[in-house]
Amino acid sequence: MAVKGETKGRILDAAELLFAEHGFNETSLRTITSKAGVNLASVNYHYGDKKTLIRAVLGRYLEQFVPVLIEELESLLSHDEITMEDVFHCIKRPLVQLDDFRPYGASNFMSLIGRGYTDVQGHLRWFIVTQYSDVLNLFTNAVCRANPSLDPETLFWRLHFTLGASVFTMASSTALRQIAENDFSRKVTTADLIDRLVPYLAAGVAAPIEQSLSLVSDEQTGTL
Repeated sequence: MAVKGETKGRILDAAELLFAEHGFNETSLRTITSKAGVNLASVNYHYGDKKTLIRAVLGRYLEQFVPVLIEELESLLSHDEITMEDVFHCIKRPLVQLDDFRPYGASNFMSLIGRGYTDVQGHLRWFIVTQYSDVLNLFTNAVCRANPSLDPETLFWRLHFTLGASVFTMASSTALRQIAENDFSRKVTTADLIDRLVPYLAAGVAAPIEQSLSLVSDEQTGTL
């Protein structure tokens, strides 16, 4: 008979794979229990409801990811000058280490983050903002120091575009690696992907603001 810890682990493992592959909305608790080999009462006993289970799946990754990211950001913020590439490179070590924590950890983690947006899981944003405010504040401070000329609205959009590119790249990393190996005879690791992605993302965040966008913003605020 499985002990409580083993049952919880099986539920989390099954939920993680199904959520990452099919999304939160399309994955039912019954599908999870079937894959985990447990009954619905076990899920209700350990997690109460689906929202709590979703947070537990993501939280398992965040508890590994966040402390390492805090170390990287605190070290970076001790420097006099920083660039956006420096900020994004802070994510490399904590993300790569997720592959040691779980099979395909970095890919699954980014898939889950992306699902939180595409499946409109507002409770996840609340969970992350309330539970991990320290690292969010550090990241925001680093971004603002690297790009002091960007207004909050522009920064909002560019960081969300960054998230979209990052989620697609990391969630598709297995396929991208196979394509790279077939087309260029080159093996690609998670670290290689991040190294290629960072300059692209940094350039996008730091790109000049188009004059037309500035004019629209001025018109909306009544300054023209």
